[in-house]
Formats: sequence, structure tokens, C-alpha cells
Amino acid sequence: MKLTQEILDYIEAHRQEAYDLLLELARIPAPSNHERKRAEFVKAWLDAQGAEGVYIDEALNVIYPVGCTDSNDLMVFAAHSDVVFPDTDMLPLRVENGRIYCPGVGDDTACVAALLTAAKYIARNRLSPKGCGVLLVVNSGEEGLGNLKGSRKLMEDFGSRIREFITFDGRNGYGVHKAVGSRRYRVEIDTEGGHSYSAFGNRNAIAYLASMIDTLYSMKVPEKGKTTYNVGTISGGTSVNTIAQHAEMLYEFRSDERESLDIMERHFRAAVEFYRAKGIAVTVTQVGDRPCSGDVDEEKLRALMARASDASVRHYGREIAFGPGSTDCNIPLSMGIPAICVGCYDGGGAHTREEYVEIEGLLPGLKAAFGLILYHF
Repeated sequence: MKLTQEILDYIEAHRQEAYDLLLELARIPAPSNHERKRAEFVKAWLDAQGAEGVYIDEALNVIYPVGCTDSNDLMVFAAHSDVVFPDTDMLPLRVENGRIYCPGVGDDTACVAALLTAAKYIARNRLSPKGCGVLLVVNSGEEGLGNLKGSRKLMEDFGSRIREFITFDGRNGYGVHKAVGSRRYRVEIDTEGGHSYSAFGNRNAIAYLASMIDTLYSMKVPEKGKTTYNVGTISGGTSVNTIAQHAEMLYEFRSDERESLDIMERHFRAAVEFYRAKGIAVTVTQVGDRPCSGDVDEEKLRALMARASDASVRHYGREIAFGPGSTDCNIPLSMGIPAICVGCYDGGGAHTREEYVEIEGLLPGLKAAFGLILYHF
């Protein structure tokens, strides 16, 4: 959507307010599955702007419904509240050399601030969407072991009515239109252990875990699509002079093709059974399950991608390079709902404590977000 001069003037007049909102929001801790502080801040802020009907659901999604009835079709615009960092105290933030540095400031707090600024414009001007209802959502659980709980809850409550789904997530210039599915497991191995000298010869849980990891890493990935695997953490043992009784790891595999994901599942299960056959106690707990894309209307999906890329060209001067990814879009895409993920900031260092956003890139991000959202008003 080409923004009118009136809307552009509004964005310019409120850019400092959006900047201040980002600084305040970025410092609020929001580890996955513990987003309540940030959710309560967002709801209170929306209430103060005159947004009506805002509520926090059971998954800690903050939802602002606009023009929604009990049965009309819906368009969803979302940005996730959680960050990958475990901090429960205020996050450290500094501004220097034209950048805002803070863990999670880009992924995804800058996008949340842009979404909220557009929500304020809609609320203050009492805008009504055309032909459908709109849900403006600051959702939970996108990162890591959040397991897309916020997106799942949205689909559970509204899925059959959702026409399109756009999530603002990540840097501008990159987009997701195809879901990379993943399965994540905690694998625990237990043995008798003992003293490293007097019980030498007893089985060591760490040794068996290492052997299992080697087995999993020996697999040739399926050729269809792109498939990956990773052991992300390992832990266990008691001391240097103790034969480890317990060791565990977090293991995941991913693919943009459901068939390849199933092949990886079979290999993983076979490896587990191989070690159980040795008399080793192996406990497997699934901690994450993200689906691949389902049967999505390609024409509608391409139209959605074109609209987003047009907004990027108009305000950033660059097209969006779309590809597969693991985002909040996984759930709607798995249900056949056209969904894309696009970013509305410039920056770097995502998922590190030196993450930053470029202050200069915030204004075009606001304009791009406004253009996509107001297309339906």
C-alpha cells in the first residue's frame, strides 16, 4: 500500500515516541515461556492508547481485535514478545554510534515496537478494516523451547477463520514463505557409574552419550530439500574421579520437507533402540515439534509475498529475498493458510548479547509495517 501524506506525516511526528517505546520495551525481560512482564506492559500500553478489547490469552499472547465479529474472516499481524536470553532482571541496553545495543532488541523487539505504533494509529483514528477482521498480536513462544506456543494458540482459537498471516520478525530484506519443520529432544542416559578407580570398568553415561552422538552424526541427510541436525547442549557427570551415572543432551533435526523430517525421525529412533539393546537406560523427551508447510494456495502466497516486497522496495529500496525458515508462520502454513515472515529493522548480532539495531533503519521499518497493516483498512 502506498501511504498517504497524512499517514507519512503521522509516522514522522511519532518516530521519537516509537523510538522511546523500543528503548523501554527492550529492557523488559521475556525469556520464552516467561513473557508475562512484557505482555502486561504491552496490554497496559495499548489500553492507554485507546485500543478497545485488548486481552492476554492463556498462552500470554496480547491480542488487539479490530473489526472482529464472531464469524468473519481474519487477517493476523504479529510480532513475538519472547527473546532467547534467560535474563529475569532488566536487560542491559546502551545507545552509541547510531545503534541501540541490547539482547533481543532486534529479534524481535524492534518489530513489536513497529506493530504497536501502527496499532496506536488504528486505535486513535478508530479505523475499521475492509472486508475482514484484523488481529494485531504480540505473541509468545517463538524462540527455542517456546515451541511456537503463541502461534499454536492463535490457530487453535481462530485458525478456520484466518485468511492470511503476517509476522514481523528479523531484519529487513529477508523473508520466510516456507516452513522448516523441526523436532527437538532431550536424551538422557543413565548407568551404574561409580568411583573412577575402585569401580573401573563400570559403564560411563558420558561415554555412551558421546558414542550415541557419533552415531547420529554419521547419518547422511536425505537428499530431498534441505535437512540438518545438531546437538546443542550436553551435560552430566559428578566429578573428575567419578564414573558418570547420568549424561544428557538436547538434539534437534530440521527440514523443509516433511518426508525428510520423517526419515530423520526413523534414524533417531533406531539409534535410541540400539543403545537400549545394550542394556543402557535411555530416556527420550520431546521438547519441540514444529511442522513443515502443508498445502498452501500458491497464488495467494505469491500475492502476499509481492505485497511485502513492494513495501520493502518503497521504504528500504530493496526487495525481500524469500526462503524457508522456522518462524511463527510454521503453524498457519502447516494448516494451508498463506503466511509470511518479514522484518522491519536493520541490524545485526541476533541471538548474541551484542545484538543491535541501526537507529536510521527504524523509520523505514515503521513505514513498511504501516503499509502492510493498513492495506486492510
